[in-house]
Amino acid sequence: MDRYQSHRSLLLKLLSAVLVFGTWEIAGRIPVSYAFPTFLESMAALVRMTFDGTIFVAYAETLKPLLIGIVISAIVGIGMGLWIGLNLKSEWLFSPIFVVMQAAPLAALIPILVMIYGIGLTSKVFVVCIMAMPVIVLNTSGAVRNTPASLTQMATSFLAKDRDILLKVIIPAASPIIFSGLRLGVSAGFIGAILSELKITPTGVGDIITYSRSIADYESMYAAIFSIILLAVLFLNLLEKLESYLFEGNDRGYVSD
Repeated sequence: MDRYQSHRSLLLKLLSAVLVFGTWEIAGRIPVSYAFPTFLESMAALVRMTFDGTIFVAYAETLKPLLIGIVISAIVGIGMGLWIGLNLKSEWLFSPIFVVMQAAPLAALIPILVMIYGIGLTSKVFVVCIMAMPVIVLNTSGAVRNTPASLTQMATSFLAKDRDILLKVIIPAASPIIFSGLRLGVSAGFIGAILSELKITPTGVGDIITYSRSIADYESMYAAIFSIILLAVLFLNLLEKLESYLFEGNDRGYVSD
């Protein structure tokens, strides 16, 4: 049954990809706009940039703030989320801050970050963290807060220590939503990394997008955008595999179900 579901899921993903890329190809051939190339033309540009090394040089720059920002956001975000979820006073104090961070227009904050930290790596890392951390914190705190009381009460009745309750009851029960927040945070981090390259300094993949647009090389521009989406999908699938490995057999639903 599991193998059947796995094959069915893979088939649906392939059909979805064929539908999206087929629509892209048709829209480019109509064309809907002179600045909208076909899927095949964009993939040819991506292959060209791959073989001449352009895409690898670009990602060597883009991945620096992205990876640093995601690691910081994951560690600090999950830690803060656990603290806020376990402490009602902390929730009242810190949750509104992260709600405001999540709702704030990032483009308006970038000039402030540039004035404070300059146009280097630090500003770009802050942009990634501002995009990724709020959703990780809020999802983690919500998951911890909604852990079924019956589980913690049962652990307490067996004289479990607070540390054991946290590590063996709360975190496993909350893991589906925590990892959902982590996946959303990673997605937002990718957006933040590219936005920082477009708004702060044109480096990495953002430089390819900006330069290609300026010389009307739209095939390369869309190829760079496609590569970002592809890398983000790979990251998210890796997180899903990691979650399955760490919490094998755990209920995949919401903790409050």
